[in-house]
Amino acid sequence: MKKKRILIVDDEKSIRDSLVEILTYEDYQTDVAKDGPEGLKKIEEDFYDLVLCDVKMPKMDGLELLEKTKKIDSEIPFIMISGHGTVETAIEATKKGAYDFISKPPDLNKLLITIRNAMERSDLVVETKVLKRKVSKVRDIVGESSSIEKIKSTIEKVAPTDARVLITGENGTGKELVARWIHEKSNRKDHQIVEVNCAAIPTELIESELFGHEKGSFTSAVKQRIGKFEKANGGTLFLDEIGDMSLSAQAKVLRALQENKITRVGGEKEIDVDVRIIAATNKNLATEIEEGRFRMDLYHRISVILIHVPSLNERTDDIPMIAEKFLEEICQDNGIQKKQITSKGVAELKKINWTGNIRELRNVIERLVILCGYKITDEDVAAYANIDGKKSMSTEMIHSFKKFQDWKDYAEKLFIDVKLKKNNWNVAKTASEIEIQRSHLYNKIEKFGLERQK
Repeated sequence: MKKKRILIVDDEKSIRDSLVEILTYEDYQTDVAKDGPEGLKKIEEDFYDLVLCDVKMPKMDGLELLEKTKKIDSEIPFIMISGHGTVETAIEATKKGAYDFISKPPDLNKLLITIRNAMERSDLVVETKVLKRKVSKVRDIVGESSSIEKIKSTIEKVAPTDARVLITGENGTGKELVARWIHEKSNRKDHQIVEVNCAAIPTELIESELFGHEKGSFTSAVKQRIGKFEKANGGTLFLDEIGDMSLSAQAKVLRALQENKITRVGGEKEIDVDVRIIAATNKNLATEIEEGRFRMDLYHRISVILIHVPSLNERTDDIPMIAEKFLEEICQDNGIQKKQITSKGVAELKKINWTGNIRELRNVIERLVILCGYKITDEDVAAYANIDGKKSMSTEMIHSFKKFQDWKDYAEKLFIDVKLKKNNWNVAKTASEIEIQRSHLYNKIEKFGLERQK
């Protein structure tokens, strides 16, 4: 199990040394800072599970450090220690987010119990966030650009009605998320939202998928099947990629929308259905209509409200917020310390041509979390992401390796080379950052023949 890391911020060397000795004996990994500015710099550059902080210090007192730290990482627990403790100071520290306040000289047993409790509470907060997100029906629509604000406003107006909605946009932009929010804010939220990916279902099966079938209606119909329209009764039917639906299926969908009735394939009985239709497509339906691949009357039925979801390239100002959200989620889901992307790293992300939109951005963030250290830099982004439309780890490159071990060695060599250059070939610092032993890193440098450029 990885050791918990504690930062000790105190201007008295004797206190720092004593705490280091005690906490090291208790199997914690410690780091020290002699004042507030040094402590803040360390917090900005590295990860700590807890901070022990003196209140009265030169340059920047402990309460100011606490306040500044909470703006960087609101979850990191602070335990304040002071030889001049007063009730007022303790109350102020608690208001600013401190976990507890202990007077000097600290009682050893109380200190250790407080540290353990603070870390357990911090772990519980993270676990609760992960569980809440996993059981949550819908993820947030992240972004503050004018186009996203317009979508959010439209959802608020449209959701309470039964108006049919057509959502357009490129693949990976989040059309399904918009559909789910419309359902979540509608009067039908207590019923299901049933999704049909029209592009993923073979043409000959789409009608059976939508309307169901009776036993024996065709060769493989060995039993009766309830279709998506019936399953969504009382709720919402989301027809994703409706532009790929066959003309025969379009005709039956049109009839269902006109009459609120369906007939199963091979059946004769009409079945009443009450569903709200939300459709989505990445195609230009006007072009599809002109070329005879989509019915104009169906288009007018499903497009009472039009919502266009912009590509990520059209809202690059939202990238920092989206990247931060993905970073937090991915780190939490994998049970690893929260990582940070530097401002230059974010700037590099904004330069990328995001052909895969939000979906591609999430994949890139996950790749960076897995392959990079605590601080994700612009060099990391350049090495592992898609810059100016050129993928540094492209499919063609992968195919050039016949064996998995060869590809693994290549990725490992690239990773270590980038990290060494980032740290100006400081081997000790690099080994600490990527969390391997220094001797192990030297072996890797020798194995891959890495050399510092003169």
